Amino acid sequence: MRPVQEQLAILRRGAVELIPEDDLVRKLERAAQSGKPLRVKLGADPSAPDLHLGHTVVLQKLRDFQDCGHLAIFLIGDFTGMIGDPSGRSETRKPLDRHQVVANAETYKKQVFKILDPSRTEVRFNSEWMGDMVAADVVRLTAQYTVARLLERDDFARRFRENHPIGLHEFLYPLVQGYDSVALAADVELGGTDQKFNLLVGRELQKAAGQEPQVVVTMPLLEGTDARLVDGKLVGQKMSKSLGNAIGIDEAPDEMYGKIMAISDETMRRFIALLSRAETRPDPLTAPMAAKQALAAELVGRYHGTDAARESAEAFARRFQRGQLPAEIPEIRWNGDGKTIWVSRLIAEAGLAKSNSEARRLVVQGGVRIDGQSVKDPQLEISCRGAVLLEIGKRRIARVRFD
Repeated sequence: MRPVQEQLAILRRGAVELIPEDDLVRKLERAAQSGKPLRVKLGADPSAPDLHLGHTVVLQKLRDFQDCGHLAIFLIGDFTGMIGDPSGRSETRKPLDRHQVVANAETYKKQVFKILDPSRTEVRFNSEWMGDMVAADVVRLTAQYTVARLLERDDFARRFRENHPIGLHEFLYPLVQGYDSVALAADVELGGTDQKFNLLVGRELQKAAGQEPQVVVTMPLLEGTDARLVDGKLVGQKMSKSLGNAIGIDEAPDEMYGKIMAISDETMRRFIALLSRAETRPDPLTAPMAAKQALAAELVGRYHGTDAARESAEAFARRFQRGQLPAEIPEIRWNGDGKTIWVSRLIAEAGLAKSNSEARRLVVQGGVRIDGQSVKDPQLEISCRGAVLLEIGKRRIARVRFD
C-alpha cells in the first residue's frame, strides 16, 4: 500500500466531503499496519442499461481507492432497483420490473471494468441478502429508523410540504441501502452529493448492528451537456440518459468525441475539473478549443483506446474544421408512397429525430441541411426520387435513398 499521507492526497482529490475524515485516517493507518485492505462500497441501481460520464466521477474515485491498495465492492442494486430511488425526485419513481433489472445489471457488469481493476473488485447484488428476508426481518429493519428522521431528507421534506404523495415503499430505499453496508461490512461508501442522506443511514445501521460505522465520501454531480452559464453560474440538471443530456461510455468513439466538442466552454471547464486525469493540458481559459480537443481525445482514449481517439479527432477535423464530409455516410432506404414528403416527416421517419415535433423544431431552428443547403421550412416538400443528403445539427448525417 502507498503511505497514508499519499493515499489521503489522492482520496481527497475532487471529493466534496469525507465524513468524518479522522475516521478515514484511522482506517487507512490500520490497513497499512495489518496489510488488510479496506472494503470500499459503491452502489448503483440498474435503472438504465448504460453508464455515462456522470457515473464515472464516482467510479474513478473508487478506482483511486483500488490504486491505493483497497478492495472495491461494486454493488448492483437489483433489489433496490425494484423499489425505485427517490433521491432528488419530486414524485414517486416508477420501480423497474425484474426483467429490466437483470438485463441492465449485466450491461453494468461489462462496463464498469473499463474503469475498475477486476482483480481488486467484488461485484455483488443486494438481492443476495434482501431476497431472503421475511416480513419479520423487514419489520425489524424499519424499527431502526423513525419517520421523523426520514422526513429530514430534502426531497421527502419538500414533497411532504407540497402535499405530493410519498409511497411507503420509498421510505424503505434508504433503509435497504444502509443495510447493504451492514451486510457487506463496508469500511467506506462512495456516492454523489444527492446520496448523502442514504450514505449516513448506513453509518447509523452499522452502529446498531455493532459494526464500526463506514466513512462516507461524497462526490460532485456532473451537469449534462446542455448546461449553460447563467449570471456567472453554470446551471443545468445532472447528466441523465432520460434527459437526453448524457454521453455514454459505450457510445461510438466519433459520437463521444463530437458530443464533447459540442459542449459550451463553461461546461467544458466543469468536465475537465471532474473527468480529466491528464497531468498537463491546455489552459481552458486562454485556449478553450485546444483544451476541449485534449479532453475529447483523453476520454475517447480512456474508453475506446488511443487509436480510436486519434481517428475520431481526424474525422472531426475533416468534417467540421475543413468542411469535408465523413468518409463513410450511413445510408437509409426510404420506400414511402407518394411523390413528395415534408422534410420534417422524412427526418423523423428516417430515425434522425425522436419525433415529428422534434424534427419540426430542428428545422425551424436552422439545424437541418439538405444537400448542403440550410432549410427552415418544416413543410418543405422533398422529391421522393434519387437520394438526398440530410445533415441534422453537427453530428447526425445520413444519405436517404428513395426506392
